[in-house]
Parts: sequence; C-alpha cells; structure tokens
Amino acid sequence: MMAEPALEAVGLRRRFAHPSGDVEVLRGLELQVAPGELVTVSGRSGSGKSALLALLCGFDSPDSGSVLLDGVPIAGAPPWHTCAVLPQALGLANELTIAENVALPLRLRSDIPKPRAKDIHARVSELLEELGIGELGDRYPLEVSFGQQQRVALARAVSGRPRVLLTDEPTAHLDAGSTPRVLRLLRRCAQEGAAVIVATHDDEVHRIADRRVRLLDGVLS
Repeated sequence: MMAEPALEAVGLRRRFAHPSGDVEVLRGLELQVAPGELVTVSGRSGSGKSALLALLCGFDSPDSGSVLLDGVPIAGAPPWHTCAVLPQALGLANELTIAENVALPLRLRSDIPKPRAKDIHARVSELLEELGIGELGDRYPLEVSFGQQQRVALARAVSGRPRVLLTDEPTAHLDAGSTPRVLRLLRRCAQEGAAVIVATHDDEVHRIADRRVRLLDGVLS
C-alpha cells in the first residue's frame, strides 16, 4: 500500500504577464511526492521549474489549482520545519554568521520546546562538517564563495529536519569534490522520511533520485 503523499500539486496553473502577451508556464500540473521519496524535476531553462518550486513552498500563489501538505491546502509559506527551501537566490542573512544562519530554523520553531543551545550547536556543527565547510561557521556569507554559500543555505534548509525539502539547482555552483557531499545529504534526508524535490540540470543528481519527472509545455511527464 502506497504512503499518502506528503506533498501534492493539483491542477496548478500559473501565467506571467509579458509585453508580447501573457505566458502560461504551468498548465494544470499534477504531482505527488511520498514521504521518503526523492524526486528530481528536469526541463530546459525557462520551462518553469523555479516557478513550480515557488508555488510548492507557498512563495507564490497559483492562478488556479492547489498545493497540499499532508492533505491540507497551504495558505502562504508553511513553517520551515514543515517545508524548507533552498532557492537559487539562497536568501542568507548577511548580518548573521554562517553558523547563525544554519541555526535560524531551529531557533524560530514554535511547535516544540526550543532546543538547548548545545543541541543547536551540535546540529549546526554536524551539518557544516558533513558539507565540508566546518571551519566557516564564524564567517559571514559575503566572506565566502558562492558555492560555499550554497552549501550553507542547504544546511539551513535541512537543519530543522523538514517534512518536505525543496531545492533549486543545489549543485549548480559546486566543485567536483563538494557535489558528492550534497548528494549524500539529499539522499539521507529522504531516507529519514522527508519528501525531497530537486529541480536540476545535473545528471549526477538525477542518478540518485527515486523518480525523475520532466517539465515540458507546462506539465510533468
């Protein structure tokens, strides 16, 4: 018996205004991702992968259709322990250190008693070491490379062990030695029960997926 989907997109439509006429990027798109499943989304540049992720995490609203988390329609962005995101823009807080950025979802949780400082420190240190940036915790985002920032943003996204993890091109700016670390972490998140969705052009990412879907003409196949 298949598990109920952790994340479900039902009939998603999204169009954007353009001087030469509106562009419909998503046309009744359907998607279901189960807990513990890692699904990759491929498609040419401009096909709507980032637009899809923005709808799935509540950063944007569809023109029609709905997104359901555990069967409940979302209204706005869910808390990060429910649905966490690694966007292409990263969105790190430049006034916080790298360690403080990664700890932020843990410090902001209100659904459970706040973790002890030493437990937060341990979780942050574990993730930074796993991603090969353990020595950077006291630095600020603008003091490290973009590829390192990308790994920081991934560590932040997974620090609270979210129910759903959405990542947009998580290996795009990484060197060859860093990519396997990111792939192992994404795979482990799924093994621990998260529904993981990765928009990517990277064949290495597609190879670790349980399922690959392609976005073409506004629908998935």
